Amino acid sequence: NFNNPSTPTTGNTSNRIFDQDSNSFKFDVGELVFVKETHNVGDVGFRTDLDFGSSVPNTVSGRGATDDFDVQQGYVSYNAPIGSGLQIDMGKFITHIGAEVIEGHDGWNYNYSRSFLFGLAIPFVHTGVRAGYNITDQVSVMGMFANGFGIDVDDNNGKVFGAQLGYSPSDNISILLNWAGGNANVGVNDNSWRNYWDVVLDIGLTDRTLFQLNIDYGTQENASTVVVNGDSTWWGVAGILRHDYNSWFSMNLRAEFFADDDGTQSSVGTVNNRTSGQQLWEFTITPEFRINQNLVFRVEYRHDESTRFAFNDQNNNQLESTQDTVAVNALFYC
Repeated sequence: NFNNPSTPTTGNTSNRIFDQDSNSFKFDVGELVFVKETHNVGDVGFRTDLDFGSSVPNTVSGRGATDDFDVQQGYVSYNAPIGSGLQIDMGKFITHIGAEVIEGHDGWNYNYSRSFLFGLAIPFVHTGVRAGYNITDQVSVMGMFANGFGIDVDDNNGKVFGAQLGYSPSDNISILLNWAGGNANVGVNDNSWRNYWDVVLDIGLTDRTLFQLNIDYGTQENASTVVVNGDSTWWGVAGILRHDYNSWFSMNLRAEFFADDDGTQSSVGTVNNRTSGQQLWEFTITPEFRINQNLVFRVEYRHDESTRFAFNDQNNNQLESTQDTVAVNALFYC
């Protein structure tokens, strides 16, 4: 972190989600996955993701919790004999909202650091029931009924609902329309309905070049006693461009804008008894080297900018409007 905070390993890389520390080697996460797929109608299966490490588990398990261990996912599956097969999952699973994912054996993000949209605009996980169905080879739907946002055991009588519509008009284009809504119960008012609207568009421009667009829009009633009228909105857009130069090297570029004008997702203080909102920009460049089929090595430069003093300076005071970081990441998978 080129702002050089004096205590860099206590979360002083501001407004980040997993890479909050700097000037330190870290074991981010190790994940052991047990899975039995349900490819055929009538199959019964399961999935359990066990995570241990210093970054991902303690964030996903409670946004700031200190646990180094987390059951990231844990659910049973049934491919019910309805039509071509109704896939039903019951338990805890990663959210369907958003373009970026929590690293797993079956996929990771093109950039090492997570976007503002991932860390500040959407939930991480849900605990409940979801059902998915492929209407045709091009069209799929999913519905969800779960506890409150990001919690294993519900803390109120309200529930969260979710839906997804997927459409792939061709082999190189896919569109996901996502929604989740429910009572957030933030402690201000039990009637605090929150909505997440999300669009993910993937376009294969060529055989070697991929463009991904993610748009998020969120609302919440009675979000805070210091927000005018009590309600809040936030929105953002992120674009990722990936190009595979050859079998061992790729370049990943990401640019995004996130507007949190009411300050409920990324508060930086209050002014005149009103939560101080901000608008955030970032640009990330991530060269990727594939050492062999199981090892990926990435170097990343990222520039963050805000309309407010949103980042820590060398004295750990929130008095900087920009933040520049460099990271190196090694990823092994099998």
